[in-house]
Amino acid sequence: MLKSENIKLSVNDFIIKASALACLKVPPVNSSWQDTFIRQYNSVDISVAVSTDVGLITPIIFGAEKKGLVEISNDVKALAKKARDGKLQPQEFQGGTFTISNLGMFGVTEFSAVINPPQSCILAVGNTEKRLVPDGDNKPRSASLLTVTLSCDHRVVDGAVGATWLKHFRQLISKPFSMML
Repeated sequence: MLKSENIKLSVNDFIIKASALACLKVPPVNSSWQDTFIRQYNSVDISVAVSTDVGLITPIIFGAEKKGLVEISNDVKALAKKARDGKLQPQEFQGGTFTISNLGMFGVTEFSAVINPPQSCILAVGNTEKRLVPDGDNKPRSASLLTVTLSCDHRVVDGAVGATWLKHFRQLISKPFSMML
């Protein structure tokens, strides 16, 4: 169906969806530090870092947890174009509850990203690499592996909570077809 409609989903579309669903499973990650209290959000509004001629900007995929992959893909493409054309409105890039910075397309394997205040977390995404891994019989097989790094504001999300979020993210991204239902 997607092929007949000429729709191409990117790895980033799956990363956005997996991040949003993992935020539902671990709500403290979808929170922000507000000086005297922590605000936990009901909607997962994913800020996606986009490179422009004047620097990075983070347009927002609002309600990413409720959107399908095609809608996420279309939103990202439209917002990235608006960002590069300098036509984003403030409400399209101010706010957000969780940020993703993907440098994989630049050949970066792994990196640490700086949290976008007042958010509590940012996911740094490197490129996928083919590596040899043991299969069930301890024989090597080739697999595509993705390296991600979750940076957390420990006033809101400590290491154990961050690790729990990463566990859910890994489960989701390892079975991408589960996010298509």
